[in-house]
Amino acid sequence: MELKDKLVSSFMAFEEAFDVDTDIHQLRSDAIKEFETLGFPSKKDEAWKYTSLNSVLKHDYSVFPNKEDAIDYKDIKKYLIHDIDSYKLIFIDGIYSSHLSQTTHDKIDVCLMSSALSKSKYKPIIENYFNKIVPKNSGLNALNTAFSKEGAFIHIHDNKSADMPIQIINFSTGNESALLVQPRNLIVVGENSQVQIIERHQSLTDHPVFTNSVTEVFAEKRAIVDYYKIQNDRDSASLIDNTFIEQKDESYCFMHTFSFGGKLTRNNLNFYQKGERSESTLKGITIIEGKQHVDHNTLVHHTSPNCESHQDYKGIFADNSVGVFNGRVLVDRDAQKINAFQSNNNILMDDKATINSKPQLEIFADDVKCSHGCTIGQLDEESLFYMRSRGIPLKEARALLMYAFANNVMESVKIPEIKKRITHQIALKLGVKLGFDL
Repeated sequence: MELKDKLVSSFMAFEEAFDVDTDIHQLRSDAIKEFETLGFPSKKDEAWKYTSLNSVLKHDYSVFPNKEDAIDYKDIKKYLIHDIDSYKLIFIDGIYSSHLSQTTHDKIDVCLMSSALSKSKYKPIIENYFNKIVPKNSGLNALNTAFSKEGAFIHIHDNKSADMPIQIINFSTGNESALLVQPRNLIVVGENSQVQIIERHQSLTDHPVFTNSVTEVFAEKRAIVDYYKIQNDRDSASLIDNTFIEQKDESYCFMHTFSFGGKLTRNNLNFYQKGERSESTLKGITIIEGKQHVDHNTLVHHTSPNCESHQDYKGIFADNSVGVFNGRVLVDRDAQKINAFQSNNNILMDDKATINSKPQLEIFADDVKCSHGCTIGQLDEESLFYMRSRGIPLKEARALLMYAFANNVMESVKIPEIKKRITHQIALKLGVKLGFDL
């Protein structure tokens, strides 16, 4: 049985565990019908022209893991940003782990989607925000909505700030021979509020894992959202990350994506600016090797005037790895005085490495400042010669040039511990010690 057919037939068993009289039941039912019609994307779709899911979909994935596996803190400590105090939402094979997590309802709500979907106190938030900005033309989004049950629910009330960063981490134990997990996250940041979020998906064994994640983020007036995605999984793990962000007036949203590992990673990142003087920042670093594949597909949709957006993605590709960047900036007719910048710069370390880059501007307003650029090349030979002439070995010289290449993305990271962790990871990927204080 193909995976699509297995998922459609499994939906009825999934729904039997829930109250069929709720509004979410109808939403799930409509979504599974949409998935049945659309199915999984293929290379025939323009947005998936350079990314095939065939190698991912061939496995016989378990849809419902048996139970939460007993994992101790020592087993996962190295994957956490443990040198800072933080709230933690930790999931094991898609199931919430209460003994590893730290949640709160003190001035802010950091809890579970299953609670938010079932408890009456959260009903107004669910009715106003859940599944409101997820496009209806994607089979993957529909599949996640149909099986939406567990994930992170974060509500920062008006005029409040999260006193600690929030870590959302999904672990896969490998107890199943192959596992499909579909976390669903809803994050609502109220007026004059702010939050910092760190998200990660991590396998603990080499068993195949396919993660189809959907995250909705709502930034109300003058809200600040600082979001970090750390993607450094095993070569047996594949991740489709669908993130949708809606911004109101004078809100600031920062998204940093660090892609260092995994078999196939696809980041669908969509910003919708629906308020004046809002600002969106999208930055990413990709360093991959072997046969790894990373695809960044971004959209910034400017619907209101006097807004800004900045995109800066750097990629370093070795061996037979493949990178894709498809960045789109859309400016509506009424969105005058927009300042939008988009940049994608890449280094190919080997002849068989590949990068497909397609920056796009679609502008329907006449009073804007928009630019985009793309570079694909190798390390500068003159710079290497200069460094070697000063006594720096070739390996270290190449590493220093690559670190300098990616460093401007790091400058905007606001959590020192994140910057330290990513700097260390870059050094590991390059195979040298860069001499920084880690």
